[in-house]
Amino acid sequence: MKSAVVSAARFLIGLAGPTRRRNARVLGDRGETVGSLIIREATPADIPVLAQLHVTTWNATYAPMLMTGPTYEVRAKQWRDAFSSADGSWFCYVVERRNGELIGFAKGTRTNQPGYEGELSKIFLLRDYQRMGLGRRLLGHVTRRFLSEGVNSMWLFADARNPSCAFYEALGAHRLVDHKGRISYGNYGWKDLRALASALPKQ
Repeated sequence: MKSAVVSAARFLIGLAGPTRRRNARVLGDRGETVGSLIIREATPADIPVLAQLHVTTWNATYAPMLMTGPTYEVRAKQWRDAFSSADGSWFCYVVERRNGELIGFAKGTRTNQPGYEGELSKIFLLRDYQRMGLGRRLLGHVTRRFLSEGVNSMWLFADARNPSCAFYEALGAHRLVDHKGRISYGNYGWKDLRALASALPKQ
């Protein structure tokens, strides 16, 4: 029963999402291509824009159908706290337009999740840039960064009603089970990041 409810919610939310054709037209109107967008590592100077992007993309994903997320002030503090901890336990990549505007990001962290060494803790894109392969490019950067650090497995948690869960499933993520052997909806994992990296763009 729960599986049917989750699938129905994911389908309905997905209907309101952007299409590849629409977003390709938007990029063309702006004189952009997917190749013109740069992926680079985030820096402390990005905090104000990154915090606003976090608020915008999170709410576009989950509100108003599911929930509303934290305010800009909360997100800015979270990112300041993260950057103040230079212990190598996390990293973040951002997607940047030619004019310097940030339109997406992904964050990877070390984790204590049993059986997994890394976590894809965040990955978001503005709606105008979704379904254009940028999510795969971001995930590729995160995956190869983990591999370069000797991290060979990764998990993530997303609201099971989020249509993006289909993105992870298409890339071979398997659903985790809880301590009672029940499917934990929204929990996904990759045991072999080398296999995932081979399926993702290198740039």
